Amino acid sequence: MASRIETARPPVTRLGRVVAASMIGTTIEWYDFFVYGLAAALVFNKLFFPSFDPLVGTLLAFATYALGFAARPVGGIVFGHFGDRIGRKRLLMLSLVLMGLSTALIGFLPSYDRIGIWAPLLLILLRLIQGFAVGGEWGGAVLLVSEHGDAARRGFWASWPQAGVPAGNLLAAGVMALIAGLVNDAAFTAWGWRIAFLLSVVLVVIGWWVRSAVPEPPMFEEQRAETPPSRWPGLDVLREAPRGLAIGAGLRIGENIVYYILTAFSVTYLTEVTGQGKDIALVALLIGAAAEFVAIPLFGILSDRIGRRPVYALGGFGLVAWIFAFFALLRTGNPAAIIVAVIGGLILHGAMYGPQAAFIAELFPTRLRYSGVSIAYQLTSIIAGSLAPVIALALYRATHSIWPVALYVAVACAISGATALASRETKGIDLAATE
Repeated sequence: MASRIETARPPVTRLGRVVAASMIGTTIEWYDFFVYGLAAALVFNKLFFPSFDPLVGTLLAFATYALGFAARPVGGIVFGHFGDRIGRKRLLMLSLVLMGLSTALIGFLPSYDRIGIWAPLLLILLRLIQGFAVGGEWGGAVLLVSEHGDAARRGFWASWPQAGVPAGNLLAAGVMALIAGLVNDAAFTAWGWRIAFLLSVVLVVIGWWVRSAVPEPPMFEEQRAETPPSRWPGLDVLREAPRGLAIGAGLRIGENIVYYILTAFSVTYLTEVTGQGKDIALVALLIGAAAEFVAIPLFGILSDRIGRRPVYALGGFGLVAWIFAFFALLRTGNPAAIIVAVIGGLILHGAMYGPQAAFIAELFPTRLRYSGVSIAYQLTSIIAGSLAPVIALALYRATHSIWPVALYVAVACAISGATALASRETKGIDLAATE
């Protein structure tokens, strides 16, 4: 059992640099991941699957989108293995480069009209590399902050890498919206979308420069000096911390599903079903992502005050109700209602995502923590976020109703809310004493 020892507070300036490096890198990697999701919803059905009707083509595009999630657990296991053995920082640098290169190469990829079946096959390969890279990113970024920080403010500090996710989404939606506003639909489909992918090269250079100056967490270095690293940390996690993995999966399932319904499926629903232009969908995502960016650290602070469990449950059960209002507002076609729907959904998602990093990190010991958090976080994505847009679109096509989709999301969020309430409170534990 972990002791509740208050560790010494590190200098704010040093921790601030660590937070900035972690968040900037996370923002860049999730920009790459989300720009693919937006392109899948807007243009990939036309460029890589042109022989199908629009909804089927979009379904196939989302299937390639889902493959990125399938590769994430593999990345989590591989990066977690070496992260627990040789260090957090080096693995984070590698994940950044892999993600940036694969994203940039998608920007150069010829369409189906030019190279036939090789176009979707190469798209799938690059998406798998994206998923592998982002699978190793989250655990390392979160631990870089959590293991540098102190117990009393861990929820707040660890929430900043989490804020990198809406920041990446904000950047992706902003770039796509800017390009869509500057060129007509034909130009956007022909070449405009590629600019967003090629921009990744510049972002990776910035991320590399910022991260290169950050040291390994002292907690990890002390642990490695005292105890030889586990030979197979992934297997040791399965043997020694199955409860932590189960709790992490339960916390993740609703949070992960609802996020990709709010940010990916909603774009397809608005553009392909209700007939809205891509502009309003992208603007709603921009405003919603900005709202969640602010909300995540606030919920992180709240979790330091009142606990991880109640804050997480607020988000889970709040979304059980809100998802029905969300789709009712989207159906109106009113731009203001659409924006309100997305803002409300993403703020409630932030109530789960803000304390999530600290909550999951506090479930595992230092010597196995990179593997533990990565497996718990990424393995769930196969049955959650990866399939969410595909299942939602299939449900809609089968029933011609949006309400089965809302019910699917509500059940998933209820599971996450219930998991939070059933878990023991981890606020304030000393990570160095966690066993």
